[in-house]
Amino acid sequence: MDFVKRLVQLDVDSTFIQQEAIELLAAKAGVLEQVSAITESAMRGELDFEQSLRTRVSLLKGLPESAITAIQKEITLTDGARDLVSTLHAKGHSVALVSGGFIDIIQPMIDSLSISYYKANKLEIVGGVLTGHLIGPVIDRAAKAAALIEFATASGVHIEDTVAIGDGANDLDMMAVAGLSIAFNAKPIVVQGADFSINEPSLSSVVELIGLG
Repeated sequence: MDFVKRLVQLDVDSTFIQQEAIELLAAKAGVLEQVSAITESAMRGELDFEQSLRTRVSLLKGLPESAITAIQKEITLTDGARDLVSTLHAKGHSVALVSGGFIDIIQPMIDSLSISYYKANKLEIVGGVLTGHLIGPVIDRAAKAAALIEFATASGVHIEDTVAIGDGANDLDMMAVAGLSIAFNAKPIVVQGADFSINEPSLSSVVELIGLG
């Protein structure tokens, strides 16, 4: 049987990692309640993602850059995430991470796991503090879908051999484009649109679900 290369693309917050990074930042800025309420609404698909993200980031204005370093130590990988990446890499497949969160926080994790394909938002930092703004285009649901197509091409994978894993409304476009989609402890709107659904706090069943076990 011929080897079929796969690309598995995962959302980051509450999928690849256990936390919502923006909420960790918000806790340090003393605005957790406001940010959580906006996050929940956006994840349910009730708010435009870009607008909701810019609103949440604006609430972080004045937070010292040192908060990012602290949060890098607080984030924890979802159970099975590290094994999933190493198994896929060992079998010759590609892994991508796409995040509506921040590259500032997840870069060390990406480096340590040798993940070549990734996209996330960048916080603007001036004089050692967050300005409340972002640099560059926002990674929203359309950008996540575009990233899947871009990364599939870059890694030599047919789009029908891609897998998208996510939990929120902003993952729906990439899940629709992917050959196979998996909802991970997801909102009802995401479960409805997915081929498979995982309802346990672990990614350990993914390899088997996508037929690589």
